[in-house]
Amino acid sequence: MHHSEIDTKVRRLIAEGTVIPAHPLALNADRSLDVAHQRALTRYYIDAGAGGLAVGVHTTQFAVREVGLYQPVLKLAAETAASWTKRPLALVAGLVGPTQQAIAEARIARGIGYHAGLLSLAAMKSASEDEIVAHCEAVSREIPLVGFYLQPAVGGVILGASFWRRFAEIDNVVAIKIAPFNRYRTLDVLRGVASAGALDRITLYTGNDDHILLDLVLPFDLRDRGITTRVHIKGGLLGHWSVWTASAIRQFERCRAARGQQALPADLLALDARVTDCNSAFFDVANNFHGCIAGCHEILRRQGLMQGIWCLDPAEGLSPGQLAEIDRVCREHADLSDDAFVAANLAKWLA
Repeated sequence: MHHSEIDTKVRRLIAEGTVIPAHPLALNADRSLDVAHQRALTRYYIDAGAGGLAVGVHTTQFAVREVGLYQPVLKLAAETAASWTKRPLALVAGLVGPTQQAIAEARIARGIGYHAGLLSLAAMKSASEDEIVAHCEAVSREIPLVGFYLQPAVGGVILGASFWRRFAEIDNVVAIKIAPFNRYRTLDVLRGVASAGALDRITLYTGNDDHILLDLVLPFDLRDRGITTRVHIKGGLLGHWSVWTASAIRQFERCRAARGQQALPADLLALDARVTDCNSAFFDVANNFHGCIAGCHEILRRQGLMQGIWCLDPAEGLSPGQLAEIDRVCREHADLSDDAFVAANLAKWLA
C-alpha cells in the first residue's frame, strides 16, 4: 500500500497535522480484554474530536502481541470507529520487532483498514544504520510509515540526523513521531528531514510528552549552507493525550491558531509548564517512567473509562509515591481535565 492510496481526506488530515491519542488497553481483573471499556475509550477519543487513533503502540502495551491481542485490539478499534462516526479518521497501527515480524504486523494492519504503521525500532538496538534503513524500507513496501523516535528510557534507539535523512528519503514515509524527550535529538530529526528535502511530504508530529505545547507552537529555524528553513511540528501522537483528551484538543487548536503569528500569547506558552507537570505524574518521571502506562490508566479509572489500572504484566503498576503525585496534579490542574465531558457521555460510550 502506497500513501497515494490513502483516502484523500485522511491523507490531508495527516498532512495538516492532527491530534492522535495513543490508545490504551482496557483489561478485566483477570487481565483479559474488557471489550466494553475498550470500545468506550475509542468512542471517547472520537467524540472528544481526535483526528486519529494509534493502536498497538507503547500505550496499548507492546505485550498485546504475546497474548494474542494485537489483531483483535486493532480490529475492535477500527470497527468501533467505523460504526461511531463517518468523519475521516487516521488509523495508525504500531509495528514492532525484527523485519519479518514488522512486515507481518503491517499486513495485518493493512488488511483491517489501517492507513499507516508507527514503526518502532527498539528491536534494532544492535543493528547498524544501514541495517535499520533496510528494515524500514522493507516494511514501507507494505504500508505507509510513521517514523518513531522513541526515548531510550523506554527502549528507544539513539539515531542521528544522518539516519533521519535516509529515513525521510523513503518515499512511503508520511510522518514522523518525534519522542526522544530531548531537544538535541529532536533537532536531529528536523535537520534530517529538511536535508532530505522531504518537509512537503512528511508531517512532523510531537511525541515529546515533556514539551507538547511548545513543540506545537514554536517555529524551528534550521540552517544549512547559509540558508534558513523554518519548520513547524504540526500534530501530536501522544500517550499523554490518551487522558483528558477533550482538553488536549482545545489546547492543540489554540496552538494551531497561534502558530506563525509574530507574537505568541504568553498564557499559551506558560501553559506548557502546567501540561508538563501533569505529565510528570501520569508518566512517573520520578521513577524513570516505570508507571507511565498505569498512571494514564489511573486517570481513566477515576473517570469510569476503565474498571482498573491492570496491565498485562502483573509487575507493572503505579510506583511508590506516584498516586500522591497524581492526586496533586489533579487538584492543582483540575481545569485541564475533561471530567465533566466524560461524565456527561460515559453511559452512551459504554452502551
